[in-house]
Amino acid sequence: MRAVRCEEYGPPTSVVVREVDDPVAGDGQVVVDVAAAAVNYPDVLVVADRYQVTIPVPFTVGSEFAGTVTSLGAGVEGLSAGDRVMGSCLFGAFADRVAVSAGALQPVDPAIDLVTAAASGVAHRTAYHALRTFARVQPDEWVVVLGAAGGVGLAAVELATLLGARVLAAASSAEKLALCVQRGAEAGVDYTTEDLKVRIKEVTGGGADVVIDPVGGPAAEASLRALAWGGRFITVGFASGEIPRIPLNLVLLKGVVVTGFTLGGFAGNQPDDFARDQAELTELYRSGRFAPHISARYPLEGAGQALEDLAERRALGKVLVVPSD
Repeated sequence: MRAVRCEEYGPPTSVVVREVDDPVAGDGQVVVDVAAAAVNYPDVLVVADRYQVTIPVPFTVGSEFAGTVTSLGAGVEGLSAGDRVMGSCLFGAFADRVAVSAGALQPVDPAIDLVTAAASGVAHRTAYHALRTFARVQPDEWVVVLGAAGGVGLAAVELATLLGARVLAAASSAEKLALCVQRGAEAGVDYTTEDLKVRIKEVTGGGADVVIDPVGGPAAEASLRALAWGGRFITVGFASGEIPRIPLNLVLLKGVVVTGFTLGGFAGNQPDDFARDQAELTELYRSGRFAPHISARYPLEGAGQALEDLAERRALGKVLVVPSD
């Protein structure tokens, strides 16, 4: 089969497509025929050996996918060949097929096509859980979304709007802000040319209720300073590459709550809340009220370009690698 391989650590464009042996399902594993794979920022970090876990080269890139089960290893229950599934793994998804633990998979609702499923996994679950359970967003509250045109950011814009919030999108270009407004944001701020703190206070009439931050860097402190009394700041990642240092006196003086979110931590420690949120998100897809914005899809040979688009922050919404393209 074909696979996108990292043979030495480096920039996104250093990956190559190779013919490799088909995967075989080991004990507790399932082989999935990949219909589409989502491109995520950790994939860029893994290729550069800048992720928190080093993966020895060579390896197949890609961490999120949707497809059809083709074979099962010993001990797997509840799945059959032909089942439509979506899942995640540390590496291996940018390929014609991938072998993963059965526990890393979940069924795809019959009303959702596999390409949509691939685009609506980690980023959309992260956004929904952060808004629904951690920020406890209420109708008419002002929600500021940083990195609002990225995968998690745009999902947060769309989902916060569906929850009845008023969204202020923060992004780095007029093109990105236009997309955010198209997808539900009420207003926007270009934090490369405007004062983020001042603009948030102007638009919200004194301060935001919630900040969703997948970016980190200097925008984090600026937006924290623009929270209203008792506001909630949810950090979900550091796509800027810079982990901010927040002065705790701001938390003290403004009475704000700063909360971190990881998908694995939430699922493992609050399984009931996780299951409730997942059911609600699935119903949004099934009802047709929500669908991910897919800005680009690449064949396996274009995976390096897809990764570079994400690294250089050119991507809008979700970018996919589709082996059949």
